[in-house]
Amino acid sequence: MSDVVGSGPCAPHAVPGAGADVTVMAAGLVRLRLDIAYDGTPFAGWARQPGQRTVQGDVEDALIRVARLQAVRLTVAGRTDSGVHAAGQVAHVDLPVDVPLGGLARRLNGVLDRSVRVTGLAPAPAGFDARFSALSRRYVYRITDAPFGAEPLRRFDTLAWPRPLDVPAMASAALLLVGEHDFAAFCRRREGATTVRTLLRLDVLRRPDGVIVADVEADAFCHSMVRALVGALLAVGEGRRPPQWPAAVLRRGMRDPAVTVAPAHGLTLVEVRYPPDAELAARAEVTRAVRVPTTPSG
Repeated sequence: MSDVVGSGPCAPHAVPGAGADVTVMAAGLVRLRLDIAYDGTPFAGWARQPGQRTVQGDVEDALIRVARLQAVRLTVAGRTDSGVHAAGQVAHVDLPVDVPLGGLARRLNGVLDRSVRVTGLAPAPAGFDARFSALSRRYVYRITDAPFGAEPLRRFDTLAWPRPLDVPAMASAALLLVGEHDFAAFCRRREGATTVRTLLRLDVLRRPDGVIVADVEADAFCHSMVRALVGALLAVGEGRRPPQWPAAVLRRGMRDPAVTVAPAHGLTLVEVRYPPDAELAARAEVTRAVRVPTTPSG
């Protein structure tokens, strides 16, 4: 099943009788957008892995069961790592047009474990691709430096830090990282893929309840990028490094062993932003040209 949406023989089109808002692919498939939230604690990440429980595996298995299909394939906006949570994950799936859509989200939630919820399900507009049409992804990382640790009800989504943190110093360091850069120093490299990203925001603040929140938004993220950035900011917050250090690591363009990747459980994907419907297909084509690794020829 292709994830490509664009011009040509596979372009989506409206089919009379399929519903006013339903876009049907040329192969008789309807593309649906799913909004998904999950507690990442029991999962080995989003992506299917042999012998591991994953969010993708749970949701795809639920779709197969309730829609009575042999196989489905979800495409997701952000492939979260093991232990990372989501409040605003977005995915799409192409289903046969004869699958009844009425009550599908309710039926999915009826068979899914309570650690995963489909919070929205609707026919996708023409040109929509959950991954490539996205303008940005936004994550929040929660930290507490309270002497008693994380509050019991938030212990699974908040990092308990054992020493006091200088939040203004962390915020100053964060501002130096905003913009378009090669984030190779904070990413795990993937052959043929770019590590250039546009960091739209990296705000660090202490909320009235004392919890420290790092609010991070970028056009896309490399593997472990957010947690590596938070790890560098923690070193600044503890006073082990000056506020200029993370930016210096960034300029060197290579992983620094002094940058510790922060634990996964403090991180939550909270939002994926998309352009207006009329611009979805064009955005997907531009992003696909930049993000998809090139395949060596010959």
